[in-house]
Amino acid sequence: MLSVFPFFQHQQTFLNQLREITGINDAQILQQALKDSNGNLELAVAFLTAKNAKTPQQEETTYYQTALPGNDRYISVGSQADTNVIDLTGDDKDDLQRAIALSLAESNRAFRETGITDEEQAISRVLEASIAENKECLKRTPTEVWRDSRNPYDRKRQDKAPVGLKNVGNTCWFSAVIQSLFNLLEFRRLVLNYKPPSNVQDLPRNQKEHRNLPFMRELRYLFALLVGTKRKYVDPSRAVEILKDAFKSNDSQQQDVSEFTHKLLDWLEDAFQMKAEEEMDEDKPKNPMVELFYGRFLAVGVLEGKKFENTEMFGQYPLQVNGFKDLHECLEAAMIEGEIESLHSENSGKSGQEHWFTELPPVLTFELSRFEFNQALGRPEKIHNKLEFPQVLYLDRYMHRNREITRIKRDEIKRLKDYLTVLQQRLERYLSYGSGPKRFPLVDVLQYALEFASSKPVCTSPVDDIDASSPSSGSVPSQTLPSTTDQQGAPSSELPSTSPVSIAAISSRSVIHKPFTQSRIPPDLPMHPAPRHITEEELSVLESCLHRWRTEIENDTRDLQESISRIHRTIELMYSDKSMIQVPYRLHAVLVHEGQANAGHYWAYIFDHRENRWMKYNDIAVTKSSWEELVRDSFGGYRNASAYCLMYINDKPQFLIQEEFNKETGQALAGIETLPPDLRDFVEEDNQRFEKELEEWDAQLAQKALQEKLLASQKLRESESSVTTAQAGEPEYLEQPSRSDFSKHLKEETIRIITKASHEHEDKSPETVLQSKPENTTSQPPSKQQVVEVEIPHVGTFMIESKEGGYDDEIMMTPNMQGIIMAIGKSRSVYDRCGPEAGFFKAIKLEYSRLVKLAQEDTPPETDYRLHHVIVYFIQNQAPKKIIEKTLLEQFADRNLSFDERCHNIMKVAQAKIEMIKPEEVNMEEYEEWHQDYRKFRETTMYIIIGLENFQRESYIDSLLFLICAYQNNKELLSKGPYRGHDEELISHYRRECLLKLNEQAAELFESGEDREVNNGLIIMNEFIVPFLPLLLVDEMEEKDILAVEDMRNRWCSYLGQEMESNLQEKLTDFLPKLLDCSTEVKGFHEPPKLPPYSTHELCERFTRIMLSLSRTPADGR
Repeated sequence: MLSVFPFFQHQQTFLNQLREITGINDAQILQQALKDSNGNLELAVAFLTAKNAKTPQQEETTYYQTALPGNDRYISVGSQADTNVIDLTGDDKDDLQRAIALSLAESNRAFRETGITDEEQAISRVLEASIAENKECLKRTPTEVWRDSRNPYDRKRQDKAPVGLKNVGNTCWFSAVIQSLFNLLEFRRLVLNYKPPSNVQDLPRNQKEHRNLPFMRELRYLFALLVGTKRKYVDPSRAVEILKDAFKSNDSQQQDVSEFTHKLLDWLEDAFQMKAEEEMDEDKPKNPMVELFYGRFLAVGVLEGKKFENTEMFGQYPLQVNGFKDLHECLEAAMIEGEIESLHSENSGKSGQEHWFTELPPVLTFELSRFEFNQALGRPEKIHNKLEFPQVLYLDRYMHRNREITRIKRDEIKRLKDYLTVLQQRLERYLSYGSGPKRFPLVDVLQYALEFASSKPVCTSPVDDIDASSPSSGSVPSQTLPSTTDQQGAPSSELPSTSPVSIAAISSRSVIHKPFTQSRIPPDLPMHPAPRHITEEELSVLESCLHRWRTEIENDTRDLQESISRIHRTIELMYSDKSMIQVPYRLHAVLVHEGQANAGHYWAYIFDHRENRWMKYNDIAVTKSSWEELVRDSFGGYRNASAYCLMYINDKPQFLIQEEFNKETGQALAGIETLPPDLRDFVEEDNQRFEKELEEWDAQLAQKALQEKLLASQKLRESESSVTTAQAGEPEYLEQPSRSDFSKHLKEETIRIITKASHEHEDKSPETVLQSKPENTTSQPPSKQQVVEVEIPHVGTFMIESKEGGYDDEIMMTPNMQGIIMAIGKSRSVYDRCGPEAGFFKAIKLEYSRLVKLAQEDTPPETDYRLHHVIVYFIQNQAPKKIIEKTLLEQFADRNLSFDERCHNIMKVAQAKIEMIKPEEVNMEEYEEWHQDYRKFRETTMYIIIGLENFQRESYIDSLLFLICAYQNNKELLSKGPYRGHDEELISHYRRECLLKLNEQAAELFESGEDREVNNGLIIMNEFIVPFLPLLLVDEMEEKDILAVEDMRNRWCSYLGQEMESNLQEKLTDFLPKLLDCSTEVKGFHEPPKLPPYSTHELCERFTRIMLSLSRTPADGR
């Protein structure tokens, strides 16, 4: 239980914790909840999540909950029972608590209807809105999330429950991958039983060995603790620290999991390769990691008219998600590639290839690519599309030995799908009938026509009813009104009864509204649509036809639906024959990502083969789960959580999940018994330390209880002594303690003081910190280092610590840099096979092709890729090739790419290429001129943005100053080329509108006649209108500008014929000559306004926003 603490201490820290735990982002609600709970964090969480309303059945769903009650952000929230009555009027609850109770009731009802809770929706909205834009919200230290409980019993493992992994600073990606691999028993055995080469001292200490061997040691220790620890969760900090170096990051942050998994398997492969080479008996050493995770496929195809066959090795198999509904469709698309890009464009021969698995690994991992770069927004986005995958995956159709029969079946499926498309189109014509925008099922149309034809005309006149029922003035009839429907033969009971009061009201209204009563409705108006004239014979023929047609349409529709269902069933069963279900792979683990492309949270669903159930591994929380929950979190489609990695294992050999047995007794080994001697000693030592921590905690509690007991007895003795003294008058020194009692008391007091001092100097929990008084400490000067966070598409999120001025995080966030890193990520396979130089050429080719495509793309006004990429600007304006090449090389040579080994090596290659450029190859003056033009283009854009934003805020003076500068700069740019600047007409329009608005304001001030207002109006004219009018007269072709000048002058000239005071007449006479000056010389031009600092991201975002707002607000005459 968290203790109560003063609300005002460290309020922001606990607000962050509440926001993290509950997902609620409203600061006022969080502050009010914390205040109402008197600072008790657990009670505040209960208020906000109704945790105390969980039913016993819901509490049983948590299995081995290793999260701390008050500190863990993954607290499960139970639903409130339907029978719970919420008292919204009770005096014992304030408005906030009643509102929370009502909100929870609404949330539960929404959950029953949609399966999505309000908390999930709120979290989704918060992630969608804030992750991509607010970097500061992600720069959170681990201490702001949760701390270990001081009570070791909260961290004690229950029986043989699975062990969680502590998130040591946003490393949930580490936990998800490691837990998936640890639960592969064969992989666990390989790691635990790994022994470094015996001649490790003789081996050259290269970078790999210096890194891999320590990592293997820490990974063995970590796996050993996961097997035999007595703790609920363990700390993987040491292994993570080594991984940080690989990612060139000085602080743990969420990495791209596929990249991390590749790195991990590479390290394991290298570590086992050293051991395999030492123990090899044959020519080629066997590497157990390669045999476990790597397979082979045969690439068969035609390139430039020539057939080829290549055998390639693969590990994690990448699959595209976008455009596919299930895993088999993804695999089909990946195994059959269309046109192969040719290095020589003049070769127009047919190209294409197929992949066929020749050897599948025991552990088959699929990477689901759920991220893509949004060209319009200039940032990566996550694909939330739904993708289904089975628990058992049969891979026979993709095997090389079955390729002939698979091709036949693929052709048959293609034929069936083509026929299916025809049937669906025919069915659609029946279900959406009509030639207009609104369409209806044809069966319903015929049914409506039949109902109309069969309707009987029932006519009445509402006005006649009113007139007939109107009595003489002041009288109220006692009988009911005669029904006009009786004349038609309809029963009078069908009419609603009318009370005398309502009749009188109708009568009175009829008298008042005579014009309405005189405009009578036709007396034969039918009560509902019906044929006016139809004979029995016509009705009989029509009913017969409609009945027959309706039956025919129903039969045709049913036949089409049955045919479509049969084809679907045939396609589903195409690979169900016995020969195509011989290679089953069972789903072992699903790694889930929740969030957006730039950040989020990771967890894993892992199948417990021993208990035959799914488990959810969410950092330190390990809970029971189900296939239904896995589907809800992993398929995607309606939330921002979805699977990004699927791990299947071969279902036939059982060695992957088979337990170890004692050779003598035949019983299964479990826990610490499965560990090698060195690891057994390591785990036992750690368990002894934990047991000692438990003992110390027990001693502290016992000591505290004894102290409380002594204090209570002392108070009791004092009270009794005072009473006795008052009664008997005996002196206090008569009852002195003995020497032994004094020694005992001194010892206890000494222990108490030492314990208190030690507690004050140990790491304090949040509640201890908040209870302690703040100490006066000397503030330390800020560090010269800063931690910056970088979010890279297809690579991950990095925390990089660098010296002041040594790293520019704004550069890393630009579309330029993100595009480069994405290209480097896509060239990973070439880099791994052929080295940094080949990887560099592949990456720069990919990036240049992408930029050329962007430059050629036809975009709306709100999307301008020139702002995102200088290369796009150069391409559109036909810059010399050498200048484009040098600019692109400099981007690849940016020192900020040093965060990753592969990026660093490619950066070095780019720097070497730049040094090889000879001075005569690139005209540096021309190079600087092009870059200067691009800087002016960006400045012009910012002038336009600020000018238009001020215009929309009706701050016309500020708007005019920025638009004047924007127009002048833009004109200079456009003089060099049509794509050097922006739309001149747009800037001209709003510049003209600003002058007209200001002229109108000044004229209204002048018309007020008050001296102060008149002076202000003339100041506007003299300082802003008159100096800038020549700009509108420079170009005589701009007819709209010339007309605007004439309108402004005419407005002021119109005052000449009006009567006004002498002082106004004098001021007008002095002012008009300046206004009517036809000179085109600009006089009194203001200095350009200073632009605020801005980033590329801000520039693009503000430009898009202002242009979209202009498109929604049409400008007349523009």
